[in-house]
Amino acid sequence: MELTDRDIDRIIEMAWEDRTPFDAITLQFGLKEEEVIKLMRREMKPSSFRLWRARVQGRKTKHSKKRDFEKGRFKCTRQRSISNNKITKRNR
Repeated sequence: MELTDRDIDRIIEMAWEDRTPFDAITLQFGLKEEEVIKLMRREMKPSSFRLWRARVQGRKTKHSKKRDFEKGRFKCTRQRSISNNKITKRNR
């Protein structure tokens, strides 16, 4: 699957969000956690990547199975206007 620049930007945004699990990225873009890590390493400056990795490692909210809550999931303010986070001309 070929990712557009817009897809890559959204994946990076979702990866930085504390309460967006890797499972959500997998569902919407087909990338597993390891692939997201590779993408982040490729697209970010080394110092930014290290900051992100330190922030994500061990964080319960990034891994659905480690979460201790089901409800109260954070949604981006743009979420309603985005269908599977892929905007088409019809959705604008």
